[in-house]
Amino acid sequence: MSNNTIMLVEDEIIVAADVKMRLENMGYDVLDVVDNGEDAIQAAGEGRPNLILMDIVLKGEMDGIEAAQKIRDLYDIPIIYLTAYSDTKILERAKITEAFGYVLKPFEDREVQSAIEMALYKHKSEQKLKESEEKYRKLVEKFLKVSNEILQELSKP
Repeated sequence: MSNNTIMLVEDEIIVAADVKMRLENMGYDVLDVVDNGEDAIQAAGEGRPNLILMDIVLKGEMDGIEAAQKIRDLYDIPIIYLTAYSDTKILERAKITEAFGYVLKPFEDREVQSAIEMALYKHKSEQKLKESEEKYRKLVEKFLKVSNEILQELSKP
C-alpha cells in the first residue's frame, strides 16, 4: 500500500486533517489536500495520484461531482466520494461520473480502506483491459491492411 498516493479533496479543515491522518495510519501517502474543485483538477494533473477521495460539497462554484467528472475525463484517476450527503438526487449525479465508490461520513477506517483497495484494483484491471483492447485493435488493423494488399496483388492481371 505504501506506494499508493491519494489526494484528498475536503473543504472542512478539521475533517481534512483527520482523514489525512487516518489515511497515513493505513499506510497511504497523501499527496495533497485541497478544498475546492478548481484546485482539485489542477492538483490531480500535476501530482497524478493513484486515487482521489472527493467530498461532494466544496468551497467555490464547482462541486465535487463536477470536479470528479473533469478529473476522470482529463486524467482517468479513480475517485471515491467521501461525503455526508446521501440523498437520491446527489447519488444519481454521482453515478454518472463512474466513481469507484461512495462512502458516507462518518466512516470506519476499514470501510474506507476496503473501498480504496477495491477501487485501485478495479482501476488497474480496467487499464489492463484498455491496453489489451488497443493491442487487439492494432493487430486487426494490421491484418486488414495486409489482407487488402494481398487482395490487390491477386486482382492484378
